[in-house]
Amino acid sequence: MSLDTRPLLLQQRLPEPTQTSRRPAPRVNPNYPRRMRLADTLQVLCIVSVALAVALFLGSGGAARFGTPADALTSIGILTGLVGTDLLLVMLLLAARLPAIDRAFGHDSAMALHQSLGKPALYLIFAHAVFLIIGYALSSEVNVFAETWSMLTGMPDMLLAFIALGLLVLVVVTSLVIVRHRLPYEVWHIVHLLSYVAVLGALPHMLTAGTVLVAGSPQWYYWLALYAGVAGSVVVYRVVLPIVRSLRSRLVVAGVDREAPGVVSIRLSDRKLHHLQASAGQFFIWRFWTPGQWWQAHPFSLSAAPAHNSLRVTVRALGDGSTDLASVPIGTRVSFEGPYGLFTDRARTSPRIVLVAAGIGVAPIRALLETATFAPGQATVLLRSHSVADSYLVEEIAEALPPPGRRIPHHHRQACPRSPQLAARRRRERADLPEDPRSDARRIGRLYLRPTAVDRRGRAGRPLGRAAHATDPLRKV
Repeated sequence: MSLDTRPLLLQQRLPEPTQTSRRPAPRVNPNYPRRMRLADTLQVLCIVSVALAVALFLGSGGAARFGTPADALTSIGILTGLVGTDLLLVMLLLAARLPAIDRAFGHDSAMALHQSLGKPALYLIFAHAVFLIIGYALSSEVNVFAETWSMLTGMPDMLLAFIALGLLVLVVVTSLVIVRHRLPYEVWHIVHLLSYVAVLGALPHMLTAGTVLVAGSPQWYYWLALYAGVAGSVVVYRVVLPIVRSLRSRLVVAGVDREAPGVVSIRLSDRKLHHLQASAGQFFIWRFWTPGQWWQAHPFSLSAAPAHNSLRVTVRALGDGSTDLASVPIGTRVSFEGPYGLFTDRARTSPRIVLVAAGIGVAPIRALLETATFAPGQATVLLRSHSVADSYLVEEIAEALPPPGRRIPHHHRQACPRSPQLAARRRRERADLPEDPRSDARRIGRLYLRPTAVDRRGRAGRPLGRAAHATDPLRKV
């Protein structure tokens, strides 16, 4: 990317504005140490839960049951079952949207960890079944097929356990990227809910068929308390609390504003939204109660800072559900879950802030700029779009900044990102860069991009995708 650094050198000599309406952000966010302590505590609790699952096995005399191959395989099967089930419960807690987890890690990080634990948990549960069948078969001196049939017909609650295993396999397989992208979201979501059924279905055989969780023992009480705690968290934070908040707020659609072709902003109003304690940058899961929308849940970020009695989301038509929202009637009741997310001013660790967005992803940045604290020169906003028509809320972003940052250059690319022509141009642009491009960025602080080639005025002159600094002295945002 070819850069003209001469205007930047002139910019260094420009005096900084002497007045600003914004209070500079503190060097160290006081919320950061508390958040890190909370994150460390939750991680330790997760590790302790796995250790306690192993301790349950050892406390029941499991260490002494490795004398024969049959006993060793059976013991390994019991141990993998305990640890695998514990990981499944941790996964359910990560998806329960607990406020403590959301404050410590954020919804996206929690769900990423939830997804990463899926395969290990399934492998452990599958190993639990395989090792137990082989161990019991060796002990009874029969083949594995005869032992499997004997377990299904002769052991209590074992049929339910095999059904639970099958449901877990189905959930994990449909969660694979190559499979999930081929399924409608509603179908995938319904299948994914079967994981709750699978975890509950596995509990009876653990209490009746094993030697670890003997009724009335400390292990038995601990395991039931663990199940009850996870189930209660899911019911309270995924079902009860969203219903109570929605009924209390009585949120309705106050207006629908067209921002661009295929993009609308939906204004929501109510008289008591302060109790939600929502922050700019967070998102809600919305449900619009119209005949064609009530069964669909939409995760949309706030596109404006929450006010005392109003919220706003900006939606781009990317599917049938989001397309229909452009015609949602005024006065439609809206229920919601949230707020969720860590993308707020409280999560910052530095007085400087860099915000990068593309397309409709600009919505939470637009909201965050209303409440973020920074001095002139401490904020950078980079917007990327395929065309001028794909640049959303740019004027509002400029208005949300202090006067020195009213001008927001942005960059458009109109060539195919995989085209040979674009690849060749990128190689030429990289060849024009200085050996250490970070040196100028560190010294000057900010790089600016502006409309290129064909912009909103129809000008031409620079190649498509070429970024350059404006020829007039720029003020820092």
